[in-house]
Amino acid sequence: MSFEKDDKVVLHDKHSEFDGETGTVTQVIESMFGEPTYTISFDEGQEVGIAQDQLEAADGDDDEADEE
Repeated sequence: MSFEKDDKVVLHDKHSEFDGETGTVTQVIESMFGEPTYTISFDEGQEVGIAQDQLEAADGDDDEADEE
């Protein structure tokens, strides 16, 4: 699942101080390999260069499912 700016996501990165926290996608950058990386903003800071597989849609952010 890819994410867009302003999506609410949960970060899963055991090396991050924000592991398990919900944040907001503030920037999406496509890497030179064609894979998106994300900047996620949290109440206490941000994480940069987050891979798609480290993110999960936050509860209540099922806009795509509602449209179907």
